[in-house]
Amino acid sequence: MKTFKKIILIFFVIFGFNKQVFSSETINIGLLVPLSGEYKEIGNSIVNSIRLALNSIDNKRIKILPRDTKSDPTEALKVAKELYTNYDTKIVIGPIFNSSTKFLINLPEVTFLSFTNKLTNNKSNVISTGVNAVSQIEAIKKFQEINNLERTFFLVPNNDFKLEIENAISKTKIKLKDKFVYDSDPTKLTAQIEKITRYPQRKQNLIDEIKRLEKSNDLNKEIKIENLEKKDTLGGINFDSIIIADFDENLKSVATSLLYTDVSSKRVNYISLNQWFDRSLLEETSLQPIFFPSVNRSNYDSFIEDYKKEFDDTPNQISFLSYDILGLVYYLLLQNNFEVDNKIFTKKNKFKGKIGIFKINKNNITHDLSFYSVENKKFKKIF
Repeated sequence: MKTFKKIILIFFVIFGFNKQVFSSETINIGLLVPLSGEYKEIGNSIVNSIRLALNSIDNKRIKILPRDTKSDPTEALKVAKELYTNYDTKIVIGPIFNSSTKFLINLPEVTFLSFTNKLTNNKSNVISTGVNAVSQIEAIKKFQEINNLERTFFLVPNNDFKLEIENAISKTKIKLKDKFVYDSDPTKLTAQIEKITRYPQRKQNLIDEIKRLEKSNDLNKEIKIENLEKKDTLGGINFDSIIIADFDENLKSVATSLLYTDVSSKRVNYISLNQWFDRSLLEETSLQPIFFPSVNRSNYDSFIEDYKKEFDDTPNQISFLSYDILGLVYYLLLQNNFEVDNKIFTKKNKFKGKIGIFKINKNNITHDLSFYSVENKKFKKIF
């Protein structure tokens, strides 16, 4: 009888309590992305990337619970509450857009690792994991120091990212000669660039020097005038580098305006923010070289290759970030003996991912980025 009771007890422990033990050991991590609507392709790409990361981790204790935000802040809060209430989910990867985090402060028990690269005005339980302006400008500072650049002009577009850039300039204490906020409207841009580069004055210097030589008794004045007439302006420029905080066609417009004002990338260093290896820049030979901070290109290319092989599709840039975010969460949980505690994001820590090195401190994440140039139709690593 005693033996029978003992067998029943063992059976009860294994099959009765085991479910509870298993559920306590399984760590549910939410994933908030748009799976319907305009941005569903980005959401699906992130889900696939998370699947790749999960396969690499190969730990059955980690369970990912995707939910559709529909790119709507109200829906994001609704599905996040459902994850917390029904699955005790205290760590959520996402949402993608900063606007979708609007109401998440109403769920203070949950930490959200948003894909946004905006740091200003974030909710206390939302951590920005994107490649933010602070990380990018820190890399530019390093480039300045390596190349002894002491007169840098910072061009900031007048758009919704302006505040992020200005705060990053202040926080990093980057050495600048001056800063100028410009209008991206092409009808206004050229006039603004002319003012920044003192183009009218340098143009007038050339005209005045040609006139002076024409009236002079200089024996070689014809040769000198002929050489001057090949120039567009005369006189130095008061900066050795220029940071253009823009992307895509807007970046090209600013750079083209600089060329028009006789300030080429051969005279000053053209520096931009993270271009994600935009291949269209390779064809812009007149603007090269252009320098920019970015993620580790070798790892980025390797990720794209693995993703294509697995899903027969091309991933977006954010999905590359999502791969590392899951790795980061797993690493921090491992460091904390798999205790789910929001304090894991407040302790000073580092994690080496595919992007580069993540630095975590007081719910803030920055990245140690690499630095590249576009020259001779190739991407070249600087550091």
